[in-house]
Amino acid sequence: MAALAGGVSAQEPVPVRVLIVDDDALVRAGLSMILGGVPDVRVVGEAADGAEVPAAVEAYAPDVVLMDIRMPRVDGLTATESLRALPRPPEVLVLTTFDADDQVLRALRAGAAGFLLKDTPPAEIVQAIRRVAAGEATLSPAVTRKLITHVTAPAPAGVGRDPRRERALRLLDGLSEREREVAVALGHGRTNAEIAAELFMSVATVKAYVSRLLTKLDLNNRVQVALLVHDAGLV
Repeated sequence: MAALAGGVSAQEPVPVRVLIVDDDALVRAGLSMILGGVPDVRVVGEAADGAEVPAAVEAYAPDVVLMDIRMPRVDGLTATESLRALPRPPEVLVLTTFDADDQVLRALRAGAAGFLLKDTPPAEIVQAIRRVAAGEATLSPAVTRKLITHVTAPAPAGVGRDPRRERALRLLDGLSEREREVAVALGHGRTNAEIAAELFMSVATVKAYVSRLLTKLDLNNRVQVALLVHDAGLV
């Protein structure tokens, strides 16, 4: 806590609490080393398997969980689904070595805020954690958009109805025109600031629209809104 003139103290920013979940001890050590030098991020704990996640979350109360996918007993997808079912779940960033792994889609649909490749530059890992903790999610990297576009492509012609597309269109039909515009912008991976500039509104107004979308659509985060837009074929 820093003292100001007149004896008033300024509260230091509360660091983002991070739990690292990976069965590779070297990966855990590397991530801990990267994040250890960041003043506004604190690694509060580690887990080596998805089976350890519930107890670790209860013990360390993280804001963000960096979650590996492939682990020996309970995989990261199952652990993510369990976490997002909690009343006040931490945000989840999935860790993967693949940029076209359809298992990542399951994690995103379960409520993960996005994913990181394990070879992501350290500065981008830190920025992704900050964005997720602030409710921004991680949809901006081109590789993320490529993955989502690939795995949510409409069903080929001639294979009958596409229930996923029909459901998405039905949900989006219940939005106002402005809400729909914000939803489509999320589908393109826009940040709040980018949406504000594109739609000529304040960032605070964008945040209000995003919150309204989550409530109306009964979704956990911006990523799920983006997936719904992709399911509907609007981007």
